[in-house]
Amino acid sequence: MSRRPSLAVIGAGPRGTGLVERIAANAAGLYGHRPLDLHLVDPYPPGAGRIWRHDQSPLLWMNSMAEDVTMFTDDTVRQEGPVRPGPALDAWAADVREGRTEPPGDAAEPGLRAEIEALRGQDFPSRRLQGAYLRWVYEQSVAALPPSVTVHEHRGRALRVTGPPDGRQHVRLEGRAEPLVADLVVLTIGHLDAEPDAEQRKLSAFADRHGLVHLPPDFTADSDLSALRAGEPVIVRGLGLAFIDLMVLLTEGRGGRYENGAYVPSGREPVLYVGSRRGVPYHSKIGYGWQGERPALPRFLGPDRTEELLSRTEPLDFRRDIWPHVDKELGYAHYHRLFTAHPERTTADRTAFEEKYAAAEPGSDDLRALIAAAVPDPADRLDIGALDHPLDGVRHSSYDALQEATRHYIAADLDRRHDPGHSEDLAVFLGLLSAYGQLTRFGDIGSWWHGLFSYLASGPPGPRLRQLLALSRAGVVRFLGAGTTVEADERHGVFRAGSATVPGERVEARALVEARLPDPSPERTRSTLLRALHEDGAAATATGLLAVDPGDGRILDREGLPHPRRFALGPHTAARAGGAFTRPRTGGPAFRQNDATARAALTFLRGLTDSDGRADGRSHGRADG
Repeated sequence: MSRRPSLAVIGAGPRGTGLVERIAANAAGLYGHRPLDLHLVDPYPPGAGRIWRHDQSPLLWMNSMAEDVTMFTDDTVRQEGPVRPGPALDAWAADVREGRTEPPGDAAEPGLRAEIEALRGQDFPSRRLQGAYLRWVYEQSVAALPPSVTVHEHRGRALRVTGPPDGRQHVRLEGRAEPLVADLVVLTIGHLDAEPDAEQRKLSAFADRHGLVHLPPDFTADSDLSALRAGEPVIVRGLGLAFIDLMVLLTEGRGGRYENGAYVPSGREPVLYVGSRRGVPYHSKIGYGWQGERPALPRFLGPDRTEELLSRTEPLDFRRDIWPHVDKELGYAHYHRLFTAHPERTTADRTAFEEKYAAAEPGSDDLRALIAAAVPDPADRLDIGALDHPLDGVRHSSYDALQEATRHYIAADLDRRHDPGHSEDLAVFLGLLSAYGQLTRFGDIGSWWHGLFSYLASGPPGPRLRQLLALSRAGVVRFLGAGTTVEADERHGVFRAGSATVPGERVEARALVEARLPDPSPERTRSTLLRALHEDGAAATATGLLAVDPGDGRILDREGLPHPRRFALGPHTAARAGGAFTRPRTGGPAFRQNDATARAALTFLRGLTDSDGRADGRSHGRADG
């Protein structure tokens, strides 16, 4: 009998798992019971992958509530394939507690089982618990495949993909002499490590010359923090989620604890002097649910507007051509909620306002005048620029003065993000999700939007910011302000940090930590697989993302032509979505992409079997390789 067709999925974490789920959902309608070998390649356990693996500190949390995390599609996802409903994380934990679901083996560990028993919808789970959920989703997805599909798990790294566009692909695996041969290859490899850029190399060389500590951008959970010594100052650049992880591992992770809202040090903590471009942490996760009428989203950046923009012949500039429509979308969500839930803060008729708002040009003086007339208090108007640069123009005479002001800012943010009286913030969050669903179709739109989205919509849990306040009051964390700069002082052999917020003041330290993820451009990525793809002709965007067809994820060459046998999904691509999982009933652009790629792959593979005249296969099972 002729050979069986095969599909290799490189990366078996959440994105690879989501693809397997879509293959299982679409197989009956598109592929039937034809034979197929499905190869999954990853050095980490399938389902959880690297980021959500069991082998990490139980102190590290997700930054989403359990009720806001699902791996399953619903009727809000714009996809061609069938919806296969399934539980969100909180519902899955309830099923485990009540004996309706058998969890994977890792969940039997006592600490994890105790977390499952206690978990409720508005809790922030540990990453290890999310990993157990992802493992269960993976096992369910594999079980849902037709019996003619055999799954092969390969625990290792893929190093290179070779092969002609019209022939089988060869996947070279680390530690394996013979390549894995597949008809199609899909890259779902998630976040990647990178070599340091020129600035980071200079800082590392400086640290080596003077016996200092320099930790370049990295995944904090994988960083060796042992060189950061108790009681010594450490300059930290970055106030996003990587900083929150660093904060946790260097405080609770070293034996500190919280009592009645105060931090009790263990004596093993360093002193963290932390600053960033904005000088403040990401906004807290919103701590209440939606009530009442929802804005009809998308309204001003929907599929029709997206198609019109994409059809233009001249190159699109994000800030000039696309951002005004995003801004108007967010404004619509904000003011719709203000008029419907907090009408006492408005002075106009809602219907008349919305008609004039729809007619006004994005970003125009007419639109600003309309808003000013209808919303008298400037504090009730949406100003994305002010939100993005909260310390612009703010100056303090000393770092001591800055500490109290920053604590006040964080406390006010916590109060507001947990107050339904400001539910327009939640409406803007829904607007951000809606916009993200459309923006994935534009390819590489630069880093500014993704940074803004993370700052406004993907910040830390409220309890983490309360811990940050306690650490600040205890003197374990000291804020540096906005526009933080770091210099290497060769004469004195120290790192020195300053900021625009406290002019003329500097902090010295013998340790510097870059609290942010690495930026894996084609020249600097540590992924030999991606480097080889680019060397072999795969195109990169201006910011170094792998160029892919926004429809089905096929990898593009430098002429813009799609490779018929290679696909890619995830944050390393120009079609990156907000995440491999999402809130229930929010459209899930990653789910749409997974579905499109799964359908394209199954259609291609079906064509191979039909052209070979093969009969249906009925072999079923799973093999480890």
